[in-house]
Amino acid sequence: MIQIVAAALIWLLVICLLPGLWRRRDHSVLTAAMTISVALTLNIDQIYVGLDSALGGRNFVDLLANVCMVVGIYFLARAIIRAATPDETVEKRHRAGILLLAAVIAGLAASFSAIVTQGSSTRFMLDYGNQWPAALYSSVQFLYIGFVVSVTGITCLRFRGDMLRPYFRASFTLIGVGCAFAVFLVILVLVMDVLHLQGRLNAMRSVSPVYDAAFVAAMVFLCVGLAIPPVAHRVLGRKQSATEEELASDLTKIWEKTTKKRQDVRLLRGTEMVTQQDRAKRLHRMLVEVQDALLVEPGLGSSLDIHDLNVLNAAENYLAGPFVRQVPVRRRNGERAL
Repeated sequence: MIQIVAAALIWLLVICLLPGLWRRRDHSVLTAAMTISVALTLNIDQIYVGLDSALGGRNFVDLLANVCMVVGIYFLARAIIRAATPDETVEKRHRAGILLLAAVIAGLAASFSAIVTQGSSTRFMLDYGNQWPAALYSSVQFLYIGFVVSVTGITCLRFRGDMLRPYFRASFTLIGVGCAFAVFLVILVLVMDVLHLQGRLNAMRSVSPVYDAAFVAAMVFLCVGLAIPPVAHRVLGRKQSATEEELASDLTKIWEKTTKKRQDVRLLRGTEMVTQQDRAKRLHRMLVEVQDALLVEPGLGSSLDIHDLNVLNAAENYLAGPFVRQVPVRRRNGERAL
C-alpha cells in the first residue's frame, strides 16, 4: 500500500511539471521525477510479479527499480544543486557525479549477481537480506542515496534565504526537510540490514513501522517542495496576465487620447505593432509615450479624469516591480531551474 501511495505522489509531481516542459531549459527535476516514479511503480506487487515473471523470475525487476531510483536521485540532486550554486561549478560536479553514479550502478549489478534467489519475490530484502551480498546490495544503494540527499538537503537549507521569491524559499525549505527524513530513512535501512544479518528478525520488524512513516514523510515533503515552483509560477502567471490585460485595455484609451495630437512622441506607429510585444514592455512603452506627450504639451492633462489618473498610477506601480528587479543583483538560478 505504501508503494502505491508513494508512486501516486511522485506521478502527481510529474503531472505538475509537464505543463512547463517547453519553457524550462533544464529538465533534471522532470527526469528525476519520472525515473523515481518508474522505480516506485515497479515495486508495486502486481506489476513486479507480472514483469519479473516475463523476465524469467530472477528478480531483475528489483535491480531495474533500484537502478532507476539512484538515477532519479542523481538528477534530483543535480537540479537542486544547480539551482542554488554558481554556474561555474556545475560541470565539474556533473562529471564527478556521473562517475560516482556509474560506480554505484556497477556495484548494484555485481552484488545482485551474487545473491542466491528462488523465484520472484515481492519482499526481496526480507527473503534474502540474511545473505551478505544482499546486505551489500542494499547498502550500496542506500549509502549513495544518503550521501546525495544529505548534500542536497544541506544545500537547500543553506541557500533558501538567497531566493528572491517566497515560494522558492518555501520550496527549498520543504525539500531540505524531505532530505532530512530521507537521511533518517537511510539510517533505518542500514540498521535493518545489520539486524537481518544477525538474525534478529523481531528487532528488524520493530523498526519497520518507523521506516514506513519516514518513507511517506520524505516523499510528501520532497514532492510538495518540488511541486510548489511550477504550480506557483502558473498561478502567478495567470494573475499577472489578467492584470496586464486589464491595465493595457485602460491604458490604451489614455494613450490614444494623449498621443493623438502629439504623434511625434510615438515610437511605434499604430497599436497593432505595439500589441505584438511582451505585455509588460507594451505597457511600459505606452506609459512612457503618455508621459512624454504630457511633458511636451502639459495642456493635454486637462483631458484626463480621475479614472485616467488612477490608471496611470496603477500602471506605474505595477511596472515598478518587474522593472526594478531587473537591476544587477546576485540572483540564484533556482528561480529559473526548478
